[in-house]
Amino acid sequence: MGQPLPRRVVFMGTPAFGRASLRALLEAGVRPVAVFTQPDKPQGRGRAVLPPPVKEEALRAGLEVHQPATLKDPAVVDLLRELKPDLVVVAAYGKILPPAVLEIPPLGCVNVHASLLPRHRGAAPVAYAIWEGDAETGVSLMRMEEGLDTGPVYAQRAIPLPEGATTGTLTPLLAELGGRLLAESLPALAAGTLRPVPQDPARATLAPRIRPEDGRLPFEEPAERLERQVRAMDPWPGAHSSVRGERIKVLAAKVAGAAPPGAAPGEVVLGPPVTVACGDGRCLLLTSLQREGRRALSSADLVRGFPLPAGTRLGL
Repeated sequence: MGQPLPRRVVFMGTPAFGRASLRALLEAGVRPVAVFTQPDKPQGRGRAVLPPPVKEEALRAGLEVHQPATLKDPAVVDLLRELKPDLVVVAAYGKILPPAVLEIPPLGCVNVHASLLPRHRGAAPVAYAIWEGDAETGVSLMRMEEGLDTGPVYAQRAIPLPEGATTGTLTPLLAELGGRLLAESLPALAAGTLRPVPQDPARATLAPRIRPEDGRLPFEEPAERLERQVRAMDPWPGAHSSVRGERIKVLAAKVAGAAPPGAAPGEVVLGPPVTVACGDGRCLLLTSLQREGRRALSSADLVRGFPLPAGTRLGL
């Protein structure tokens, strides 16, 4: 006979990252008494109102779903109390849990976080691990408290950060890793034998929510950091620059050799493919580009109809 599992679990999550943890609970034999996820929202170019991935997964499993606009509503807090959860599991829910919610489950609220805490506390840990050039990344199972990802850590799993990873390719890997870590930890969580270790605040870094303006490429920075930024902003908001008043998305890039003497950051020094001088004296080779409202092209194909000759300045 296996070890006992938490009997009454409430799950909270919204995007595809959370779906992996919900599946892990179900596969481990834990059927949440309810799933909380964010409200359906307009998405894509057509702005069709679509359900979050966690809601879709929950409905497929026949689970009870709630989509409150806020957890601060006293009626929502009362609902959670009526559900009598032993444990609340959170994976990319997208809302901060107020103290009134944190104190409900006797086993606490645990969060599956996509970083090796205390590094990259916040909403965008995957993007920042890439952007900052981390050699490794991973997931943490944390007991939640009022601070932003400041709670003690029950368990972690680390992996080398894959070469060439983007936020879009790395997130699913960490989602599956987080689901496995959660499933492995459930018996000890239920027994109360898994003791969380406090985080070292001196080692903490922040990974705030990515904004559209974070995609702008500041060519004054080193070429390697810019190449990482391109991957960190994929798929959203997408790295970009501008030329002749038009925004150009940079979908893929590579670090190239030294720039010619005197080349200014953001100056096209060679092409095709388009090669741009950076702040450290090296170049960034822009391998895939996209004009607004057009399809993605190799930079060699793009410049046939949209010339970017040497001396063109990007970002002005």
